[in-house]
Parts: sequence; structure tokens; C-alpha cells
Amino acid sequence: MTGPVWLSILAEANGVSPLTEAHELARALKVLSVATRVRIVQLLKGRALCVNALAARLDVTQGGVSQHLRIMRDAGLVLDEKRGYFVHYRLNEEALAAWRGEIDKLLDPTHGACKRTKGTPKCAAATRRSKAVASRRS
Repeated sequence: MTGPVWLSILAEANGVSPLTEAHELARALKVLSVATRVRIVQLLKGRALCVNALAARLDVTQGGVSQHLRIMRDAGLVLDEKRGYFVHYRLNEEALAAWRGEIDKLLDPTHGACKRTKGTPKCAAATRRSKAVASRRS
């Protein structure tokens, strides 16, 4: 991955195409598609932990935990902080808020839906469909 995924998701406000937006959201959700990473999020709520502490609680090797944390860090979901010899990881609250907002929009059946008023399409997708149908009829 190149840079934090959540930053790409927020680019929607800057005119990113719906296809790109869907691709970026799918990439973000893929990070949390692994049970171990979901468990890491649960363990990091409200506190920072090092790889050793996470490995002991997850019953996973330190190397395995490090790989999961690298993916989560690349996605911007966790932040790392060096404390002496150890690196502690904590949740990136800003990224979580951005992800929550995007997931809420995705699951909201009314968000982004095309609405018609007196037979006139109101959204760009409906307008494109109407123009495409009209051009085929001509």
C-alpha cells in the first residue's frame, strides 16, 4: 500500500471518481478482514501495547504480530511510538473516525441514492443513464 488508506478515502471530497472511492474503501476494509487484526484493534482500545504484550495476549508469535501491525500501520490504523527498547502501538483515533464515517455512508441505504422529482433525475449517475438511453433511441 502507498500511504495511509484512510487519507485516500477522504479524497472523495476532492472529486475522486466513485470507482476509485469504492476501490479505496475495499482496500481499507481488507485490512480488518483478518480476525487477528480485529482482535488487535480490540486490545489497543484505550491503551498502547508493545509487540510482546500483544503476542502474549493473542497467542501468536512476535513475528506474526509484527506483520499484522505493519499492515495496520501502512493503512494508518495504528501509530507506533518508541519507548526505550520497545515500540508501543496505539490506535489512530483520527483514522478510526474517518473509517467509521465512510463505513456508515456505505451502509446507509439513503446516502448517495438517486432521487427523482417529477420524473427528473437528480444525481449524476441517473443523468448519465438517461442521456445514454436517449442517445441509443436516436
